[in-house]
Amino acid sequence: LSLRFPQKLWKMLESSKFQSIWWSEGGKCVAINKDLFESEVLGREGQQVFHTQKMKSFMRQLNAYGFTKMNRNFQRSASLPEFLAEEAAASAHSQILYYYNPSFNREHPWLSETCKRR
Repeated sequence: LSLRFPQKLWKMLESSKFQSIWWSEGGKCVAINKDLFESEVLGREGQQVFHTQKMKSFMRQLNAYGFTKMNRNFQRSASLPEFLAEEAAASAHSQILYYYNPSFNREHPWLSETCKRR
């Protein structure tokens, strides 16, 4: 069964298998450790999650489904796991990317069904 891009993304965020992507801002944003994501997700041999190995293509998919890149001038995450993940990524000098979509919110999973490709 082939899942749509938003469904795959949701499953990744809810899974404990991936350290490179997590919910941020209390479940309102998707945070991605770019360097780790490229090796952990896009660089997988034989078990590709998305049909690409390029970060640029993955970011294009996010944009196609209505995600917008956020600047990191908003407050630090309130939850301890989020805060620790962001601190660890920052200390490793990795680039953390934040994406927001009003229809993609951890508290309202049913909204993800409204994420349509533009």
